[in-house]
Amino acid sequence: MSIIYVLIPIAMLFVGIAVWVFFWAVKSDQYEDLDREGINILFDEDLEEHTQAPKSAKNTHNKDGRNSDK
Repeated sequence: MSIIYVLIPIAMLFVGIAVWVFFWAVKSDQYEDLDREGINILFDEDLEEHTQAPKSAKNTHNKDGRNSDK
C-alpha cells in the first residue's frame, strides 16, 4: 500500500510533463497544416533532379580525344 504514495506523485509528474509538451507543441505551431505534409509524400519533387545527367558526365573524353568509358 505504501507504493501508492510513490506511484501517484510519479504519475502526476508524467501527466504534468505530457500537458506541458502538448501546450508547447500547440504554441510552437507543431499542429499547423497537418494535411500538407501528408500530401507532400505523394509527390516526387526531386525526381527531375535525378533524371538529368550532370554536365561533367556528358564530356568523358580523354586529352587525346578517345572516350574514357571503353
